[in-house]
Amino acid sequence: MAANNLTRAEALERAHLLDVQRYDVTLDVTQGTEAFRSTTTVRFRCAEPGASTFVELIALTVHSATLNGVAIDASAATTSGRVELVGLAEDNVLEVDADLPYSHTGEGLHRFVDPVDDEVYLYTQFEPADAKRMYTCFDQPDLKAAHAFTVTAPDHWQVVSNEQVTATRPAAEGTVTVEFAVTPRLSTYITALVAGPYHVVRDSYDRADGSSIPLGVYCRASLGQYLDHDEILEISKQGFTFFEDRFGRPYPFSKYDQLFVPEFNAGAMENAGCVTFLEDYVFRSKVTQAARDARANTVLHEMAHMWFGDLVTMRWWDDLWLNESFAEFMAYHATATATRFTDAWTGFATGRKAWGYRQDQLPSTHPIAADAPDLDTAKLNFDGISYAKGAAVLKQLVAWVGLEEFMAGVRAYFSKHAWGNTRLVDLLAELEVTSGRDLTQWSREWLSTAGCNTLRPQFELAEDGTFSAFRVLQEAPADHPALRSHRIAVGLYDRTSQGLTLRERLEIDVVGGATAVPKLVGVRQPDLLLLNDQDLTFAKIRLDDRSLATLTESLGDLDSSLARALCWSAAWDMTRDAEMRPRDFVTLAANAAGRETDIITVQTVLRQAASTLELYVDPGHRAEAKVAFATRLQELLLAAAPGSDHQLALVRVFASVATTPEQLTAVAQLLDGTQEVPGLVVDTDLRWSLLRRLVATGTRGGDAVDAELARDRTASGERQAAAARAARPTAEAKAAAWAAVVDSDALPNALQTSTIAGFMELDHRELVRPFVDRYFDSVGRVWAERTAEMAANIVIGLYPAVLVEQSVVDRTSDYLAQQDPPTALARLLAEGSDGVGRALRCQDRDRTG
Repeated sequence: MAANNLTRAEALERAHLLDVQRYDVTLDVTQGTEAFRSTTTVRFRCAEPGASTFVELIALTVHSATLNGVAIDASAATTSGRVELVGLAEDNVLEVDADLPYSHTGEGLHRFVDPVDDEVYLYTQFEPADAKRMYTCFDQPDLKAAHAFTVTAPDHWQVVSNEQVTATRPAAEGTVTVEFAVTPRLSTYITALVAGPYHVVRDSYDRADGSSIPLGVYCRASLGQYLDHDEILEISKQGFTFFEDRFGRPYPFSKYDQLFVPEFNAGAMENAGCVTFLEDYVFRSKVTQAARDARANTVLHEMAHMWFGDLVTMRWWDDLWLNESFAEFMAYHATATATRFTDAWTGFATGRKAWGYRQDQLPSTHPIAADAPDLDTAKLNFDGISYAKGAAVLKQLVAWVGLEEFMAGVRAYFSKHAWGNTRLVDLLAELEVTSGRDLTQWSREWLSTAGCNTLRPQFELAEDGTFSAFRVLQEAPADHPALRSHRIAVGLYDRTSQGLTLRERLEIDVVGGATAVPKLVGVRQPDLLLLNDQDLTFAKIRLDDRSLATLTESLGDLDSSLARALCWSAAWDMTRDAEMRPRDFVTLAANAAGRETDIITVQTVLRQAASTLELYVDPGHRAEAKVAFATRLQELLLAAAPGSDHQLALVRVFASVATTPEQLTAVAQLLDGTQEVPGLVVDTDLRWSLLRRLVATGTRGGDAVDAELARDRTASGERQAAAARAARPTAEAKAAAWAAVVDSDALPNALQTSTIAGFMELDHRELVRPFVDRYFDSVGRVWAERTAEMAANIVIGLYPAVLVEQSVVDRTSDYLAQQDPPTALARLLAEGSDGVGRALRCQDRDRTG
């Protein structure tokens, strides 16, 4: 185990020993292109004078280090990342002056050069424990301290941190030194620095009492023309109004900056008062409302973190859900309640929960309140369980205890634990008081067990077509046999002249393996019976034969977007579990997508259908099914309302599955402008999508990629070009991509991700086959040598999942048995193998009908 893989036991011991009071951090980012100067003074107390501990720092060179005025050996900062501190006093002062490397992996202090104007941009990303890549620190969440940052930077830069600027003074020629106010007590992972010639729009959130919060929205100068700051600020102000009211506590920091930064590894990060976002949220081409909905949700997710995570922080990463599940739930609640995106829960049901269901069925599934014995494990728990399942379970809890009682408990939690660190029991204790319910059993069922339940209707019919008996069956996987208590609604929908409409809905509690529903006895069987109507619980649902037939014929007639989303989700789960023939799901998607009005659902289902064709449909039927699907999408595209979101979604998916010469000619004509579709604007990003498919099928070559890059000489253009080059259907192109990603570590994170995506085209199976052995020969070295983000990206992205063959499963099993890889690496390999095994079962179902 690497020394910088902090264990929970080490963190617990250090938290018992230390009380960190303050960091004074001075940074100089004018020293060159490879490194920056970082000088840190840490003041901390020790509960056991004479004891020893360690502090973290990853440095190129340590110029000096003293503890209480005595020089210490800090050379380990250049190797292990830990500096031993021996013979601590009751009150201690640690001073370290070092040169630290800039990052090109999105971890630590990341440096990026804009190809448009050669300007330099910096930003930090520290979660879960990379603050040590910028300053000397005790890098764990429960050692909070005040921070004072001072930064010397070029004088034409914006310099942003967690607090407001208190002074700016000239330094060397062309540079300035910027001082920031001292922060409240913060965990190291939510401290931040963003610097560069960012374009900025400033505003304020003004409260009724006359107070205000300064706001800033930032992006690179070359993207400034595309920054729709009005919408971002509108969502932000709606969020402040909503959260301050619901949480009963003002926003806890002095200002709120939102910065869209290049080459970001995640969607966003909740640095206190200095939130960073993936800059793809600055839309330089036309996007659908689904993208704007997703951005609004992300804005509100990070804002919720200012309370859940920043004001009150989990003690250790076991309780990551106290951050992510709550931010996820509150973001969807706020989006649906306080913004124009009132159907946010529909998108959650269709897309976000699909991520949670998928993660919860992998061999690596874990409880929401996870076991994180070390940082390597914690990093992998930023997954669909901590986010999507956790939020869904909170929705279930709210349905059980009541929204007002839930929010009252949250307010009490903030009041009692502000600026502190908490565990699971701390929040549950407050919710028990305000709801009057004992949450012990609920917590045991939902937070402490893993695995996904399935709810299935079982009934008998009388001669007159009414139910003579009705039960809801609950199933659990053999490896995780927990049966839970579910609060669900049962919806009965009938075909009428107005469409497929709700006749009746009743709420019931499902407990144990079979729950009788006497209220349905004597009730006429509906055309569609929908368990978990309103999406109150986290469970896969099954459709009876009549309901499935109704959906196949009339899903587009269902008048509730959320109910349709739940039906789509049920069909998708049945497909993945080999209970529904994959080709039938593709047909359902092709037939109903033209009538589905919710654009998030349209995009999600079409993506699912496209992946089903490549991975789940029997190879003997794939070509025919793929041609039919593309043909149907082309028909829908030509019939779509000009300029509509549906038109844009359809053209993107059509281009990605176009196969026949005629279909590829249509794609080429759209790209070249020789055929126009009324209302469709073939802008920069759409041009890349069209070209990518033409290159992947061999219709266009590398010269076309070069020409397109010449039109779009931007960071986004470079990423698109890297993906397109790797997507060329030649052995030489695949070898070059492999060498760039695996044999060299020169690619920055964003270009590595794009190259991997192009390499792993779904229909390039035979081109990927020669790399299977090379993958297993290289994966251990990659894991040992690369940073966590870069290694995981390679391990996941290059796993040969496109080869749906038993040999891939066997090769993975052999590697795990023979090489005994680190736990985190073994987890990722097992997840890849599980995906191939699932695809094999689905292909068998498709073949046998």
